[in-house]
Amino acid sequence: PEQAARMKKLQEQEKRQKVEFRKRMEQEVSQFIQATGEPRRRFQPMNKIERSILHDVAEVAGLTSFSFGDDEDSRYVMVFKKEFAPSDEELDAYRRGEEWDPARAEERRRLRELAAQQEEAELECGPAPPGPPNDYKDKYRHLIGSDAAKAAARTMEANKAYGC
Repeated sequence: PEQAARMKKLQEQEKRQKVEFRKRMEQEVSQFIQATGEPRRRFQPMNKIERSILHDVAEVAGLTSFSFGDDEDSRYVMVFKKEFAPSDEELDAYRRGEEWDPARAEERRRLRELAAQQEEAELECGPAPPGPPNDYKDKYRHLIGSDAAKAAARTMEANKAYGC
């Protein structure tokens, strides 16, 4: 009975902490929504339950949220306003643990476009001619030499021991 009472007290305490945490997150999210010059906000690393509460609060508020970070101790939530929803490239940068740099992303995009244009130009030149790229004899020249077959053909004579 004593242990059950202690367990119940602990559960109530945890529940209270979750409710308080949710209220605190709701306040922070509403401050974030009212902050005009802030397209995104990064929260401190938190445990799984706290992250799920924050994701829920963000969803209710009409925001987009994502978790980033590798191990459980360093995972954090980032909340975005709908009009500043992150691109796939931006999300990939955060997943790699990098800061998002629009200028660098633009440079990467330009390089990808350039590579795509070069690839397209190569395709327009036409396909490679059919067949092997070189003569099969070249492939074996290092084994048989260039005139071994001709010499062998010239010297072939009937073997008189077998009777011909």
